[in-house]
Amino acid sequence: MYYEIREMLPQDETKVLEIFKQGIDSGIATFDTELPSLEAWNDSFFNECRWVLENETSEVIGWCALKPVSKRDCFKGVAELSIYFDHHYLGKGLGSLLLKKMILDSENHGFWTLQSNIFPENEASIKFHQKNGFRIVGRREKVGQLHGEWKDLIMLERRSNLIF
Repeated sequence: MYYEIREMLPQDETKVLEIFKQGIDSGIATFDTELPSLEAWNDSFFNECRWVLENETSEVIGWCALKPVSKRDCFKGVAELSIYFDHHYLGKGLGSLLLKKMILDSENHGFWTLQSNIFPENEASIKFHQKNGFRIVGRREKVGQLHGEWKDLIMLERRSNLIF
């Protein structure tokens, strides 16, 4: 099989949201319960550091992008990572390809810390992040509700070795 990583383009946004919807429907990937509008989705992410992974038929099967964690200038190099795959492509090792590209690009754009907040029951995602250089830095208990149930988050981060 052939895969290609490329920058996310406006024409990818519908497929990106379809993949995000699969994450919403899984119940273990996000607090979101409804798909945001394209405008709301775009407004929540940085314009740079947006990548997609395509299969051999040029279908987008995964994406990653960065969100700001704060508007304060002192946190301009810290971003929250979002990475999602079409459920047919989970567990095939493709996430590491996309994440490695994101790490390189994020460092080129001056990000020194990438962070992720993951539900404890999403063990595959936690292990995936750890395999790719993230470390667990804490657990936030009952940080929010999803479908009326209080949820904890495992906090992970990856610090750049290049920026400091």
